[in-house]
Amino acid sequence: MPPVTDFSLTFLGTGTSVGVPVIGCTCPVCISPDPRNRRLRASALVRAGNVTILIDSGPDLRAQALRDGLRELDAVIYTHAHMDHVVGFDELRAFCWRKDGPLPLHATPECMAKLQTMFSWAFSADNIGAGYVKPLARPIKGPFFYGDLKITPLPVVHAALETIGFLFEYPHARSIAYLPDVKRIPDETFRLLRGVDVLAVDALRPDPHPTHFSLHEALEAIQQSGANEAWLTHLGHENDHSALEAALPAHVHVAWDGLQITL
Repeated sequence: MPPVTDFSLTFLGTGTSVGVPVIGCTCPVCISPDPRNRRLRASALVRAGNVTILIDSGPDLRAQALRDGLRELDAVIYTHAHMDHVVGFDELRAFCWRKDGPLPLHATPECMAKLQTMFSWAFSADNIGAGYVKPLARPIKGPFFYGDLKITPLPVVHAALETIGFLFEYPHARSIAYLPDVKRIPDETFRLLRGVDVLAVDALRPDPHPTHFSLHEALEAIQQSGANEAWLTHLGHENDHSALEAALPAHVHVAWDGLQITL
């Protein structure tokens, strides 16, 4: 099937919670001149027709939006409420300036409750002044649509916090699943992933980690999903882009900041 040119996923950031380079570190990856080894905190952008959806509002959102020329959003969808995925929340005000109504925010009920606590001023009935984030809370209770784009939440295990990824399906295009933070994929989520064309998945580092996939675990999940194409993300400074890419199976690749996958 030829790709549909108006359906894509862009990796705004492919790094772990501290980013790469790591502050104060002089390891070979942190001082590497390869721009693909410079990784902002994990986030992505999905475009489908005239719809633009941001996945997570991390601490690097301003830099990511300026780099990629991002001006408008139709919605934000959240994977979970860890700091590296939500604390760029206030940067969303720039996207609210260009909207006639509030900005829809989709998250699990648990994640939404944390957002409403962390950023209570935005959700307050007193938030009527111009220039601030104007959120519209939309708790995720199952698959939902933006036009022809179907978005299915994918529950995963990651630390003690309720966490989800997303499956994106668009007519006459390849499907893509995005799982940036995961330690274990439950059987029911693997059933939802069956037949996915492209999988973007957490692969923090070569060695095991208590709350993230290691490289080996990520490769096992890719094989079990049956995806024909996979991209590794949420990468720490233990991973040199070129060396890791050279060691992977032919259908698995290392994502980098700014990479756009046309689906």
